[in-house]
Amino acid sequence: MPMTDSPNPFMGQRKEELETPVLLVNLDTFEANMAELVQFCQTYKTDWRPHSKSHKSPEIARLQLEAGAIGITCAKLSEAELMVAHGIGPILIANQIVTPSKLNRLAALQRHQEVIAAVDDPGVVSMLGQAARDQGVEVPIFIELDIGMDRGGAQPGQPVLELAQAITATSGLAFRGLMGWEGHVLALHPFEEKERACHQALDHLLESRNLLRKHGIEVGTISAGGTGCFEITAAYPGITETQAGGGIFMDAMYSRKFQVKNLQCGLTILATVTSRTHSHVIVDAGFKTMSAYHHSPVPIDRDDLDLRYLSAEHGIFDIRKGHAGPQIGERIEFLVGYGDSTTFLHDRFLGIREGQVEKVWEILGRGKLI
Repeated sequence: MPMTDSPNPFMGQRKEELETPVLLVNLDTFEANMAELVQFCQTYKTDWRPHSKSHKSPEIARLQLEAGAIGITCAKLSEAELMVAHGIGPILIANQIVTPSKLNRLAALQRHQEVIAAVDDPGVVSMLGQAARDQGVEVPIFIELDIGMDRGGAQPGQPVLELAQAITATSGLAFRGLMGWEGHVLALHPFEEKERACHQALDHLLESRNLLRKHGIEVGTISAGGTGCFEITAAYPGITETQAGGGIFMDAMYSRKFQVKNLQCGLTILATVTSRTHSHVIVDAGFKTMSAYHHSPVPIDRDDLDLRYLSAEHGIFDIRKGHAGPQIGERIEFLVGYGDSTTFLHDRFLGIREGQVEKVWEILGRGKLI
């Protein structure tokens, strides 16, 4: 499948020829990471439904499906609409949709692709059922549980049972399973403590599944996990699918803070030194290019720089004592601190292999917030 409709000015350029700042993907690493995620899930007979918020690209979503994903996950309805328009599906929207207009849009999507809704409140059930009946479709539903993160989700136990009973009693809706997000465990150290806490969180999903089955409600899917804990979640008996998405790229936060193994970092920002003093340098990549909110970007193959701060268009890095530091015009490649808070700042990924642009993936989902 062609990556663009017309010749792209980036295609074939050497890495050293690119104007900076620019978002790069190491294609060998990207492909190896995707293969590792697929193989890991297959080993434990867990489905892979990767979250698309890390890339927001129908082209990359298609590659994930071709590699073995059973579908994709989106954060917003408009992202799902974009994916459906490009023939991507099935889709899980792992977020709450509550307004009548959006519920009708969600129902209308079912005519083109299966789009699963996440529900955590009984009040939404009747509204969504009405939207489904108005559109003449059936909307598949996951109940989202709060399994310890204290964000969204129904409480495990009786509230989940009552919510499931309301869904099964509402025409136009089809109860498909449970989902949760154990994001509160990601930064725990040592790894054994992280694993223990993750299992404890996942047990809430399995206990709720058992409760529903006891009351005659079949639970088809138990969905959980992101890249930061996929090695634990995808291997845990009873979990049927994982939403790990950012692992196709990897970043400093996943590898250094969250202790993710067996995946390599392949998402970078290439920048140029534009100014310097005896104590610091400035690069042409600020917080409009790369994020330091969750984790600082890391200069690759350098031990002479420490991030001082990012302003809008400037990255200010202190030169460590005893080092000469880079010169004006010198290029520095940064390992992205956190992919999700970096990729949406850009219009496209440039895929690099052997020092040359081989792929150009447009980030068409950028700005899809509604």
